[in-house]
Amino acid sequence: MPITIDVGLLILRIVIGVVFMGHGSQKLFGWFGGGSLSGQTRFAESLGLRPARLWALISALGEFLGGLGVLVGLLTPIAATGILASMLIAIIKVHWPNGFWNANRGIEWPLVLAAVAFVIGLTGPGAYSLDRALGVALPEPLTYSVLIILMLIGIVVALATARVPPRPR
Repeated sequence: MPITIDVGLLILRIVIGVVFMGHGSQKLFGWFGGGSLSGQTRFAESLGLRPARLWALISALGEFLGGLGVLVGLLTPIAATGILASMLIAIIKVHWPNGFWNANRGIEWPLVLAAVAFVIGLTGPGAYSLDRALGVALPEPLTYSVLIILMLIGIVVALATARVPPRPR
């Protein structure tokens, strides 16, 4: 791979990794103005996800550990899938009713983040990563394909077991 692609992947991984570690730390620890795991659990309940605490924890860990893994380029397909799963649930359960544009809290921004996570998982972390430094080479594309299928099954389970939240009066 040309050095410009590896540098580009590194920059993309740093930005996405830091963003998602921040989002995940809001959900796990209440840092950066976040509501902590109890707040994320209440939010999952408001979306009708059951059991809410489990899905809140999965979401928070997917973002925090996914962000960390993408940032340092470690177990990259797994890390990217954690981010992707969180964004797909956000798109479906939170942003979809608001249309496309971010100005209306639509799917635009989470879709961009999901696409970036998907591409990082698909392409790998590049030369400047712990995967490369440690010689971690998960069998590709099999690993990522299996992870995507498992993620989609998890999303279907989350949506199938969700209750429809009552409409605000």
